[in-house]
Amino acid sequence: MILPKHSSAVATALISLFIFMAAPAQAGDIEAGAKVFKKCKACHVVDKEKNRTGPHLVNIIGRTAGSLEKYKYSKAMKASGIVWTEETLAEYLRAPKKYIKGTKMAFVGLRKDADIANVIAYLKAPN
Repeated sequence: MILPKHSSAVATALISLFIFMAAPAQAGDIEAGAKVFKKCKACHVVDKEKNRTGPHLVNIIGRTAGSLEKYKYSKAMKASGIVWTEETLAEYLRAPKKYIKGTKMAFVGLRKDADIANVIAYLKAPN
């Protein structure tokens, strides 16, 4: 079978489109995450290792939940064994009290996937 001259370019474009559409959601937007994080600022900070009502969130990615020595966590948080990754944070931020039953965090969670992705991008950014 003889294909038209431009068929390989069209095939490449279609494959690229398929890969783009099948790829995971784009990384969050740091500036948008800073705006969403305003909901969290009453209890948490990201720019210094100082605890408030909640623990500081400096270098949260990779940290074991309930592991800061100078913060009094709930028994549930200490016993969770969770290591904070983008995935575990996303699940927690969606519904903290469901994800870790017995957590002290009073925040009900974020509903929008974009807000969660943006907050995580903000937490990962150097502050």
